[in-house]
Amino acid sequence: MADSPIDELDHFRQDAALSHGELWLRYFELGGMCTGLQLEAFLYGALEPSRHDHDVIAHALNERFVELGGNHPVPYVEDGSDGDPHRRRGDRGDRGDRGDRKDDREVVAKEPPLPDPV
Repeated sequence: MADSPIDELDHFRQDAALSHGELWLRYFELGGMCTGLQLEAFLYGALEPSRHDHDVIAHALNERFVELGGNHPVPYVEDGSDGDPHRRRGDRGDRGDRGDRKDDREVVAKEPPLPDPV
């Protein structure tokens, strides 16, 4: 059976030589709001992290890999179109996470002007 994305986070933690407490501190420093116990539950698959929490954990791990002279091996959920952290934005062949939405500047530029004050 293949590793789940959550199990994969714990494998990355081990590869980065971080204890649960060290990873939690890095996660918290980046704005993560879960407790150390919740983080461990995410890593063991007992709880599923939100997309935001997954990405903060991934960022904390990626920073550690950079410190060790590596790259950014941990994928972010926000890089995938369907929440699959294994899919990258470049693999989707679309316009990134904006989908078919128009650029806000385009929408604003096409709105009619306000009438002059009387």
